[in-house]
Parts: sequence; C-alpha cells; structure tokens
Amino acid sequence: MEAIKKVLDKVLSTICVVLFGALVILVTWQVFTRLVLNDPSAISEELAKYCFVWLVLFGAAFVFGENGHMRIEFIQDALPVKLKMGTQIFIELSIIVFSALVLLSGGLTITKLAWTQMSAALQIPVGYLYAAMPISGLFIIFYCVYNIYIISKTKKPLEIVD
Repeated sequence: MEAIKKVLDKVLSTICVVLFGALVILVTWQVFTRLVLNDPSAISEELAKYCFVWLVLFGAAFVFGENGHMRIEFIQDALPVKLKMGTQIFIELSIIVFSALVLLSGGLTITKLAWTQMSAALQIPVGYLYAAMPISGLFIIFYCVYNIYIISKTKKPLEIVD
C-alpha cells in the first residue's frame, strides 16, 4: 500500500506541475493575443479552463495525500491519544463518504450527462472537463483508506503537515 501511495504521489505531483505550467503558458498566450494582437484566442481560453479544473481537483487529491488539507487542530490536539486516533479515523471516514457520494457518484453522473455536449472552441466532449471529479474522488478515497491503515498499523495519530 505504501508503494502505491509513493507512485500515486509522484504521478499526481507531476500532473499538477505539468498542468500548472500549461496553465501559465495558456493564460500568457491569451493575454498576449487579446492585448497585443487584438484577436483573443478562444482555444487557449477553453484549454486554460480545462487545465484549471483538472489542476484544482488533482491538486486537492495530492494535498490529501500529503495530509496537508485544512483542519481545526486545537480541539484535536487537546484530546488524549486514543480519542485523537478515533477522531482522525472518523474524519477520514467522513471524507470517504463525501468523496464517494459527491465526487465519485455525482462526478460520474455529470460526466455521463456532459459527454454528449461538445465544447464551443475545442469541439471535444465537455465530459472530459467533468471526468476529473470521479478520478480525483478515487484518489482522495485511496488516501483516506491509506491514512486509516497507517493509524491502525502504527497505533498513533497522523502527523499533521503545516
């Protein structure tokens, strides 16, 4: 399980770096064509939108893998170790339920609905845009299961990344 996490971390970080670089290039090109050439590029605008959505969702999954997502720590820090572990497991289970219902199930539904709709500039199915939801949902669920595994294995609460 730890080997899968390391590979997934590497893949997600690489994807995020590539998407961020592409986003910077696309937005720079969009600004250049709009302000200098007076002829905005519709293709770069739509590609930037796709890159941004995928970057946000995959970046969120990556942050879950690093255990660096936002949380209110002062309550959890005041708890005894066993209760802290139980709280962390409850939080991970809550995130699994949310990810399964909203990102995975809802994402699959909206992706199916949008698959027949074509994007204006790129003329590709809009479903590609929404496909990031169920994929990132799977990644988040994996990371939550992994965190529960680590808590159970080490019998210690997870270390919080600041």
